Amino acid sequence: MRSLDQLLAAAPWMATLDAAQQTRVRQEVLVKDFPANAIVCKKNERVLHWVGVVDGLIKISNVSMDGKAMTFTGVPAGGWVGEGSMLKDEPRKYDVIALRDSRIALMPLRTFQTLLETSLAFNRFLLVQLNERLGQMLGTVEVERLLGPDARLARLVAGLFNPVLYPGQGNRLEISQSELGYLSGLSRQRTNQALQVLQDAGLLRVDYGSVEVLDLEALRRFEDQGTR
Repeated sequence: MRSLDQLLAAAPWMATLDAAQQTRVRQEVLVKDFPANAIVCKKNERVLHWVGVVDGLIKISNVSMDGKAMTFTGVPAGGWVGEGSMLKDEPRKYDVIALRDSRIALMPLRTFQTLLETSLAFNRFLLVQLNERLGQMLGTVEVERLLGPDARLARLVAGLFNPVLYPGQGNRLEISQSELGYLSGLSRQRTNQALQVLQDAGLLRVDYGSVEVLDLEALRRFEDQGTR
C-alpha cells in the first residue's frame, strides 16, 4: 500500500510550506485503515479532520429521508476532500465511505486552521481546489439531467483522473467495474455496456481491475443522449 509520505509528496500544497510547517503536518496527520464499506466520516458529525486518500478508494454520498442513495463523487488515492466543511465549521453534509480497503490520512482541524492562518500559498491552493470541485459538481448535475448512461460513466471516469483534484494519478487507475457501477449509479450490466462503448470509441482501455484513459479531453466532452 502507498504511504503517507507518498501522499504528501504528491500534494501540490505541501511543497509550498516552509520546513516548520511541513514538519508539523507530518507529525500531526493521522493515518487509519478502513475496511471496505466502512464509514470514514458520518453525515451530521462535527468536522474534525481534512480527509486524504493514501491508498484505496472512497465515495462521497448521501441518503434521503425516504432511503434513496446518491453518490456525489469518488475519490482515488492522492485526493483530499472536505475542505469546504472545514472552512464553514458546520456539521458534515454527507457520508464518506470506503469502497474497498483504504488507508486514510486525517489532518486535524487545528493543523488545517494553522495552515490557513500562516500560508498564503495554502489559501491559494484551496481556492483552486474549491473552484475545481464546483465545476465537478456542476458537471454531475448536467449529466444527471441531460445526458445518458454512457456519458455519465465517461464523465465519472474523467473526474477520477482530474489532475488538479487527484495529482499524480497518471493515466491508469485500479478500479473494478463493480466500483464504477457504485459510483455512477448504474447496474453492473449497464456499466459494462458503457465501458465497451467508450473503449470502442478509443477513449479508454479496460483491463481486469483497472481502467486506462487514452483521451482524457474526449472523455470530458463525451455526450450520449441514450436511454437511461
